[in-house]
Amino acid sequence: MSERAAPFYCPYCGDEDLRPSEEGSVPGGGAAWECAACNRAFRLKFLGLLAAGLRPAHTDGEDPSP
Repeated sequence: MSERAAPFYCPYCGDEDLRPSEEGSVPGGGAAWECAACNRAFRLKFLGLLAAGLRPAHTDGEDPSP
């Protein structure tokens, strides 16, 4: 995978002034980003896809246990 996952806002302060960090790019570790507003660095990491059907979606407020 050669493309970076680009965040739209900082997960700490919500600002949109983000820059890719050159120091944090580690193969397999995800891309690091720097927030100019709160001066924090963070990394995005893809964990995986959730399989449909593993957890039933109960939206009616009923107890899912039989």
